[in-house]
Amino acid sequence: MILEVFVTALISIDNLTLSYENMTVIENLSFEVFDGDYLCVVGENGSGKSTLVKALLSLKKPDKGSIEFGDGLKKNEIGYLPQQNVAQKDFPASVYEVVISGCLNSRGIRPFYSSKDKKRALDNMELLNITDLKSRSYRDLSGGQQQRVLLSRALCATKKLILLDEPVAGLDPIVTAELYDLIKKINKSGVTVIMVTHDFPAALKYSKHILCMTEEDWFFGSREEFLKSKFVNFMRGGEELD
Repeated sequence: MILEVFVTALISIDNLTLSYENMTVIENLSFEVFDGDYLCVVGENGSGKSTLVKALLSLKKPDKGSIEFGDGLKKNEIGYLPQQNVAQKDFPASVYEVVISGCLNSRGIRPFYSSKDKKRALDNMELLNITDLKSRSYRDLSGGQQQRVLLSRALCATKKLILLDEPVAGLDPIVTAELYDLIKKINKSGVTVIMVTHDFPAALKYSKHILCMTEEDWFFGSREEFLKSKFVNFMRGGEELD
């Protein structure tokens, strides 16, 4: 007797259409993300990557189609590392305060963080090698250190999936390589990664699947499938898509 094993996707997107400022930027997009995946989202400016991020975070409703969460993932349990602006970089709080704030959604109506929350924050700080920065002011850290703090905060918000929006923007090559290694380490520990990036070589190096978005079309598939598609030439600055 053969037993069939059905694996439920963490995220299922079906015929999704999204608009921005009354203009359709994503149309009929469909793909699934499974436990342990490392998905890189690449593409042109204006192709809808930021709008997709908002939809994944339930900050924007689909015009058509659906986004479904499964395998125990709740919509408020996605760890998110956003692009930073100047005001965020100057945030006047300690490293520990920033990291543990990732537990806010799971705290519910409790007025204080639990011992479990505190342990989770400390464990994630140790994972990201920032324990020695615990009492430092976030605003006084380097760009690379701040990204580690925000990544640690994102991990406090989830046990299943982190969503990273241009996590290495503005960082020097050495710090960039270190951060990519940490993200890979997190993925190998069992946390699913969705990373929006303009760093095409990094997307090819680290991803298991690629979502490539242009103003006219989109591709979703494995890294190997992407390398055989017409989209790879476009992303490398070669010939235009047919």
